Amino acid sequence: MNTVIKTQGLTKVYDENTIPVHAVNGINLEIGEGEFTAIVGPSGSGKTTLLNLISGLDKATSGTVLLDGHNITSLSDNELIDFRLNHIGFVFQAYNLIPVLTALENVSFIMLMQKISKAERMKRAKTLLTEVGLGDKMDKRPGELSGGQQQRVAVARALASKPRFVLADEPTANLDSKSANDLLDIMLHLNKEEGITFLFSTHDQKVIDRARRVITLVDGKVESDKLQS
Repeated sequence: MNTVIKTQGLTKVYDENTIPVHAVNGINLEIGEGEFTAIVGPSGSGKTTLLNLISGLDKATSGTVLLDGHNITSLSDNELIDFRLNHIGFVFQAYNLIPVLTALENVSFIMLMQKISKAERMKRAKTLLTEVGLGDKMDKRPGELSGGQQQRVAVARALASKPRFVLADEPTANLDSKSANDLLDIMLHLNKEEGITFLFSTHDQKVIDRARRVITLVDGKVESDKLQS
């Protein structure tokens, strides 16, 4: 299996000048193409920090992150922005949709930044919203959608740029059980059909049950790394 995410000695230390807190402590990790992986652990174990380091949203204190063979820890801020735009899809706990834009406009916005033609943007955005079950909600703004529907828009948006991998930080935390199950089934379907690599940070047992691989963090270190049938 082709490795698309690799960390080497990845470390993040906060409050270095007072009492050092090793949020992530020397993690070596490899994620293969097409994996559906959950990073789990108690609060404060380093899950979200690890995801933020892998995505380049946070800077490592030491160590490296290789995404598709690119060492993102050596990129400038502008290079990192471009890399994220074209390679990584994000799904956040808080949805992070633009309130004044419709679902269709939210999904197509990232493609606008990629300078994709309007016709192609609209076609792909409509296809994605249909795939996540929102074909009849394209003209609705976030405030007119339920939490589960907003998170589906966020998933469609994450896929709009045709990323190699999607990083999802507690994507089901604000959803009821049915909405969470529906969303996860959609993501698992997209993983199987399109081969997109999904990496979750989660407390949610529903995510863990669907994951094919579960990585457990404790105190910023990998305590276990197990494949599931």
